[in-house]
Parts: sequence; structure tokens; C-alpha cells
Amino acid sequence: MALEFARVTEAAALAAARWVGKGDKETADDAAVTAMRVMFDTVSVDGIVVIGEGEMDEAPMLYIGEKVGIGIPPQVDIAVDPLEGTNLVAKGLNGAIAVLAIAPRGTLLHAPDMYMDKIAAGPECKGRIHLDATVKENLWEVARSLDKLISEVTVVILDRPRHQGIVEEIRRAGARIKLISDGDISPAVAAAYPDSGVDLLIGIGGAPEGVITAAAMKCMGGDFQARLCPEDQNEVNRCHEMGITNLNKIFTIDELVKSEDVIFAATGITDSFLIKGVRYYKRRAVTQTLVMRSLSGTIRNIEADHHLDRKPMFKDKRLKSIME
Repeated sequence: MALEFARVTEAAALAAARWVGKGDKETADDAAVTAMRVMFDTVSVDGIVVIGEGEMDEAPMLYIGEKVGIGIPPQVDIAVDPLEGTNLVAKGLNGAIAVLAIAPRGTLLHAPDMYMDKIAAGPECKGRIHLDATVKENLWEVARSLDKLISEVTVVILDRPRHQGIVEEIRRAGARIKLISDGDISPAVAAAYPDSGVDLLIGIGGAPEGVITAAAMKCMGGDFQARLCPEDQNEVNRCHEMGITNLNKIFTIDELVKSEDVIFAATGITDSFLIKGVRYYKRRAVTQTLVMRSLSGTIRNIEADHHLDRKPMFKDKRLKSIME
């Protein structure tokens, strides 16, 4: 199954990469969504999208509740982000990926489209970080776990005004910071790699992306905690509809992803902390894809050479007009 899911994220990445640097994030996103949906028609699963492009009346495809795959077992939940980093693609910046997570039916949190406070670290730090601890306390725990000085610890955080206080705390503690403009899945997962240059991710980002990140961290043995951050009464009501009445609840990685068998796949669109982006040659493109499975602990790095003229995907009428 790993190769099938790799083909799905590869399709989205190849479609979105055509729009790198062209300033049109909507068309890039449409291309990625359409390509991913087209490729899902070939995958041997009975899948339901639990995290996708929005509700049925908000998205023409890959909407929450949509059935994908050819309809045969296994029955699975599917969380997708066909283009994480639409602004990154539009501006030609690093960090854009096409990503998905797959788990048995009913085991992925159906996270609403709102903000989520997050903290992520690698396997050495598992059980030692906590969302309610102070920034300095978490930095000390990461430093001890990795046998580093705090001045050697690198924290990734989205460059947002809401994070100014956290940034100041990190600087006072003496740790290093990498500010990112968009897309926190890739740097969060990078925290589980010892040579990625990332040790910790902190801050508020999208809740759906949080569940996908938790799936990846579960595959790698890392740690992840999160808390929903509703901004208005409508979002509070949405939490209540999910059965979440305690808005201070901290979700552990095992509550976000309840199964011990989850698959994560990501293909680079532009270069990221994890993988290289799509590279074009003469009617060929090369992609890098990361595929992981928690049950076996297997991590695959797949480099694929695509002959674009032979890709039936690009001839599909749903995608052809966007790609031309």
C-alpha cells in the first residue's frame, strides 16, 4: 500500500509544482486537489475523507465525508492536505509539500478547521515535553534529552504576531529560532530527525494539519500534543458538536491518532526540511517522497523519475484544463 499512497502525493506535487512562483495560489491548490482526487480513483481502499478541503458545500472534491478509493477493504480514514503551503508555491519559496495520512476507520480525530496550539519533538523527548509547561522548561527538557546545550537547541515557529511572546521567551532562554512563513507539518516532522537542524516545534497553527503531523510523529516514535483554539462562538459550538466540552483539553498523540497502524506520505513540491521539491528536466520530473508506517516503523525515501508525456493522470479531463 505504501507505493499506492506515494503515487497519490506524487500526483498532487507534480500538478502543483507547475505553478511554483507564478503568484496564483488558488490555481496551484486546485491542481493539487484535482490530481490527488484523480489518483485516489486507482487506490485499493474503501476510504472516507475525515480531514480535507472543507465541508461538502465548500469544496468540490476531497471534502469531509467524501468516499475515495475503489471501494474495497481495508476501510480507512484519510486525512489530506494536497498542497500545504499555497503561499509558498505562489511565491516560489521552500517548504511546500503534498501530504496525507491513512488509518483504520474511526481512528483519526476529525479536527475542525480552526487553530490548534501544538508542540512536537522527536523520540528522545517523548514524554518529556508538555503543552502546559513553560517555554523554558520545554527547552531544558529537549536539551537534556538530546544532550545539547540550550544554545544548541533549534525551535521552529510560524512567523506570526501571536507568537511574539513565545519568540521572546525562546530568545531569553538562549535557544536558536527558525521562523517560517507557512506550513508547519514539514518542520514538525523534521524534529524527529536527528540531522534535520530542527529540535522542537511550538506554536499555533491549523488543527487539521495537527492531526496529520501527529500521524507522522507516531510513525517515527516522536511526541506531539495539541489543544484546540476556537476564536469565536461558532468555533466553540463546533467543538461542542464534536463532544469536546473542555476547551482546555490537551490531546495526546494517541488521542489524535488512536490506531497503532497509521501510514503517512509526503512528496516535496518545493524544497523543505524533509525532502526536495519537484525538479524538471526535458519532459521529465523527479520527485522525492517520504512514506512511513507506524506498525512496522519502516521509513521509505522514494525518488521517482516521471516521464510526463506518459502520465495518464495529466490526460484526465478533470485535470487537463488546469494543467494547460
